[in-house]
Amino acid sequence: MNGYQLTFYTEQNRRHGHHTVTEWLLHEAKQLGIHGATVINCAEGTGHAGAHHAAHALRLADQPVQIILAVTEDEAQRMLEVVRLQQVHVFYTRTPVEFGVLGEEGHDAAAKKHFSLFGRRPHD
Repeated sequence: MNGYQLTFYTEQNRRHGHHTVTEWLLHEAKQLGIHGATVINCAEGTGHAGAHHAAHALRLADQPVQIILAVTEDEAQRMLEVVRLQQVHVFYTRTPVEFGVLGEEGHDAAAKKHFSLFGRRPHD
């Protein structure tokens, strides 16, 4: 399937209303029926305004965060429209991608989800 990778860039402490921007974006994606998102907490970065942001051992508030969604064209438009309407100040990128799922989800896939550090399933 062809669509877009939407990546939003924010900081751990950025808020929209009573939620962090990250929580708000994940909630809105779910409300729009977008299935799947990845949140990456980064060590450091430079924002679009040139400010340096970094996670510090005692203070993670300024830690850069990426929220990544693989979406159809329609989902991308709807997600960006919600952000615009709510006037959330957030930098984003939209990159054309091909995406899909490989393999079957069945007994073998479910069994592989249960693992231990020693490579054996708990019930073996």
